[in-house]
Amino acid sequence: MSNPYIVLPIIFQLFLAVLLMFCWNQKNLQKLISVVGSVISLAIAGVLFSSVLNNGILTTQAGDWVAPFGITFVADSLSALMVLLTAISGLGVSVFSVGSVRNARVRFGYFAIFHFLLMGLNGAFLAGDIFNLYVWFEIIIISSFVLITLGGEKAQLEGAIKYVTMNLLASVVFLTAIAILYGLTGSLNMADLSAKVAAIENRGLVNVTAVLFLVGFGIKSAIFPLYFWLPASYHTPPPAISAIFGGLLTKVGIYALLRVFTLIFIPDEFLITVISIIAALTILSGGIGALIQNNIRKIFSYLIICHIGFMMAGLGIYTEVAILGVVFYLTHDIIVKTNLFMVSGIIFKIKGTYSLRLLGDFYKQYPKLSLLMAIPLFSLVGIPPLSGFWAKVYLIQGGIAQNSLLLVGFILLGSLLTLIIIAKVWAGVFWKEGVELPKKREVKYYHELKPIKKTAMVSSVVFLSAVSLFIGLGAEYIIQVAAAVAESLMNPQPYIHAVLGKNA
Repeated sequence: MSNPYIVLPIIFQLFLAVLLMFCWNQKNLQKLISVVGSVISLAIAGVLFSSVLNNGILTTQAGDWVAPFGITFVADSLSALMVLLTAISGLGVSVFSVGSVRNARVRFGYFAIFHFLLMGLNGAFLAGDIFNLYVWFEIIIISSFVLITLGGEKAQLEGAIKYVTMNLLASVVFLTAIAILYGLTGSLNMADLSAKVAAIENRGLVNVTAVLFLVGFGIKSAIFPLYFWLPASYHTPPPAISAIFGGLLTKVGIYALLRVFTLIFIPDEFLITVISIIAALTILSGGIGALIQNNIRKIFSYLIICHIGFMMAGLGIYTEVAILGVVFYLTHDIIVKTNLFMVSGIIFKIKGTYSLRLLGDFYKQYPKLSLLMAIPLFSLVGIPPLSGFWAKVYLIQGGIAQNSLLLVGFILLGSLLTLIIIAKVWAGVFWKEGVELPKKREVKYYHELKPIKKTAMVSSVVFLSAVSLFIGLGAEYIIQVAAAVAESLMNPQPYIHAVLGKNA
């Protein structure tokens, strides 16, 4: 079904970003525009998601060029879900930014660049051709590089160099893979590529091209052994920026892998073996990396890697049940990881440090805040019936049914490591006796903030914690959506027909 309004999530974020640039020196107006705009963005995303569920796949062709010759935008159940999750996380981070981001960074265009980043994310999720996906990836890289360097502190710049170097390498690999794919098929439209790639007789060349896409998207997703840039960079910017990075940026790579490896390159035994090995090593390296860290933001950064491995494992199992688990885990992980980095920001504002060795007594001093923070922490572990539990059930169920017992073992190992790590964080931050730390001049502590800033920071954590609770306690609704997404991914014919129409 053709619907030109599916590009509204992109256009509205562009409108917000441009509007904010005209309010360069009006910091309070920028904050107001960002929060109100994020609420409207959530409403737009909700309407789009509802339209896709009720009416099926929606498409639009830029300039009225008939597919596969023009630029296509497609909103299916997966892309609409990702746009909705982006809007939810974006609203949480926007409100958190009101209380946590310094006015100097606001005056340097923080909110404008933040909305440019959200525009790039929405564009990537709605892109219907592979080169257009590359273009949106570049917008994401440029926006995120500006955000990670905003403030110009030494640690930020060091982290930014590692971040941008690896992501530019990913872009080069991605673009090379696109060029080879275009040479093989003469097309860039993903729906059109589905049939044309399947018809290529030289499967070895197809697998080489698929591996190039796996490497390109794998760098962006931080899979083994291409993950080292993430823990070296995600802990360096302010918590609000880390939150949107931790929640969404690596998940764009997972989205792209899901899209490409269910629509264009249907994995054979070779690709499934490669993906499964990468998944197992990603879980192991991320879990062990988190286990030996003492900085809570570095711990959360390594846990991003570990849990990317869970989603890769579902792709390696490659059954509808396993893909359902991947989509559920993706939904849970975006919300929880965004929330955890905001939680770390509040802890830092109160204590002035991220070090587990120096933290402590948090529950004794702030019992209500501690109970609030327990929600994302325990959701991450997957304690029943919280959100992380249900996704793992489907991943394990899919693995057992497919006899992928090694991957099931690594998923269980990753879950055990996560439990140990979160127990270490909980004991270190909330239970053990703390150390009296000298006040740092460069830190504006929580008790020094205006009430509106305190409210903004805490309310954003409350908001995302409520979403996490809904995902866990209302799991039947999420399972219905995830099942619809998994069915559409494993049966791409409706997607192809919606894009190509009579040309399908």
